[in-house]
Parts: sequence; C-alpha cells; structure tokens
Amino acid sequence: MTIKLVVRGFILHTISAYAPQAGLGEEEKRRFWEDLDEMVGGKPPTEKLFIGGDFNGHIGSISGGYYDMHEGCGFGDRNREGVALLDFTKAFGLVVANSSFSKKEEHLVTFRSSMAKTQIDFLLLRKGDRGLCKDCKVIPSESLTT
Repeated sequence: MTIKLVVRGFILHTISAYAPQAGLGEEEKRRFWEDLDEMVGGKPPTEKLFIGGDFNGHIGSISGGYYDMHEGCGFGDRNREGVALLDFTKAFGLVVANSSFSKKEEHLVTFRSSMAKTQIDFLLLRKGDRGLCKDCKVIPSESLTT
C-alpha cells in the first residue's frame, strides 16, 4: 500500500509493505521484491520516501558489508531474507532507520513467540532524509503465544 501526502510543500510517499514469510516459495518472494522495486523506482529522488513494514527477514546486529544502510544497532543474526532487504536498500539509496539507534532488546524485537524473538519490522528512508528520523523503536504491545 502506498499513500502520497503533501506536507509543508514536500511530497511524501509512505509505503506499507508485508513480505512473504520465510517458509514460502522463492517465486512469491521474487514477485514481492519486483513489485516493491517498481513502486519505489517510480518515485522521484526529490520526493520523500518512508517505507515501513514486516519484511520477514533478519538484518542482524552487525552491519558487515552494508555500512551505509545498516548502522549496526539491529538484533540477532542476518538471514537470506535480511540480505534481500539490505540489497534492496543498497539498490535504492535507502537506510534502515531501526539500525541507527542503540536500544534495549525490548525496543528492537518486533516479533515474539514462545519459540523465538526476532526483529522483522523495519522503517526505510532515503539516505539524504536520515536526519528526519530522530528516533525509532518498537513499543511492546503485541505478542504471539500458544
């Protein structure tokens, strides 16, 4: 979903994304990234872009090779879906805002179950707009239990 707003003379595109889960097929994942590529690629670089969503990937706590997009304040270990997210941010000159702020674990973890704690929800914005995000954290309120 995308919403286009005009705020104080600036055009702001807000995109809400929900990536396929880790267990789904590669074709479905590929279509998701192609659709998001098309959506983001059509936005002029002069317009603001905020992408928030459940990307069902782990970028991990170490930026390793993605220093311009990931500032090393993530959670856990990186997986294939996290690499796909970081490759996407690199391709479009974005930054993962969540990785810019040192936080306690409860303000990094975006999904909890009785089996795991992970960070899968992220806020992305253009590198040049990094200063617009003064803070970014999870407010614990929802959890999945059995």
